Amino acid sequence: MGDVTNQHQVIAAPASMLADAPQASRAAGHQPFLAADVGGTHARIALVVGVAGARHPIRLLHYHRYSCADWPGLAAMLHDFMRRLADTPYATACSRIGRCALACAGYVLDDAIINENLPWPVSIDEIRESLGIGHLAVINDFEAVAYATQFIGIDESQPVIETAQLPLPGPVLVMGPGTGLGSAVLLPGTKRAQVLASEAGQVSLAPGNEREIEILRLLRRERAHVSYEDALSGPGLLKLYRVLCELRGTVPRLITPAEITGAALLDSDAAACETLDVFCALLGSFVGDLVLLYRACGGVYLAGGILPRIQPFLLASTFAERYFNKGVMQAYLQQVPVRLIEHGQLGVIGAAGWFLDQGHDQGQRD
Repeated sequence: MGDVTNQHQVIAAPASMLADAPQASRAAGHQPFLAADVGGTHARIALVVGVAGARHPIRLLHYHRYSCADWPGLAAMLHDFMRRLADTPYATACSRIGRCALACAGYVLDDAIINENLPWPVSIDEIRESLGIGHLAVINDFEAVAYATQFIGIDESQPVIETAQLPLPGPVLVMGPGTGLGSAVLLPGTKRAQVLASEAGQVSLAPGNEREIEILRLLRRERAHVSYEDALSGPGLLKLYRVLCELRGTVPRLITPAEITGAALLDSDAAACETLDVFCALLGSFVGDLVLLYRACGGVYLAGGILPRIQPFLLASTFAERYFNKGVMQAYLQQVPVRLIEHGQLGVIGAAGWFLDQGHDQGQRD
């Protein structure tokens, strides 16, 4: 299951909250509310408030990152966060929190958030009832990250492919590998931006050379449909490594994605180095395809949990070569910059900003 969807779910949202919404950048006088970003590996939870006239229209009042595997479920983490608030200057506000913006990997089906990369099921009703949250809005995690990129300054990202001129106005592609492969497109608007969700990670993997054809052949032994997520993700790194060990006639000795990337960065394991080479090459091809598909002239932001850790390797890899290898469209791609961002708090900021821009905070002013 990919980390993206085009579904939003709003629980207990009166119709009056959905009309004539003020922009997040103009938000002022809002009561604090919860915002959470839940991925397959980490959950980031914050107490936030809207800020008027600032480049970052969301202020994080209190923030904590959780390892999902260490907790029995999302409700338990939210309970722990609320307990932590009791020891902060926001203890009084804690008793009045009735709203939550939740960015989560997967998609909403009835009461559940569906995603096989999460370590436990997520019940929307359980969260509402156990925490007493009357208004819960759910957005996909990569949609939230995409939404947050409109607040990013040039100093908050690192260049991967630079262009001679500023990006043209237009769609901005945001994608990245982590526990899964997320992707979304920010569509700038005059009043508020919109986010186009995507299941691009489930597109069939397209090899770009003979070695990648061999890799695809072996990956297809396990399943008829091999997606880009099967290679461009944490689990995908492990699959690539094991297949390449088989092709090289060696025994796999590394058992986690972190061990593979660590060995490749240290140049201490030939199969790990080739794994990361193939990973970056496939990523370059895929990003170039998505830029052309969405005509993302506004640029590309690479996010996710893996890429910031391998930045030196990525910059020295064939990523750019494969990104530009689109025949007559190379000239177009040379106008589209690619930058690397830390996922960090962006999902929380994006979920909160989307929450305010959609009007879910109306009627909750101080």
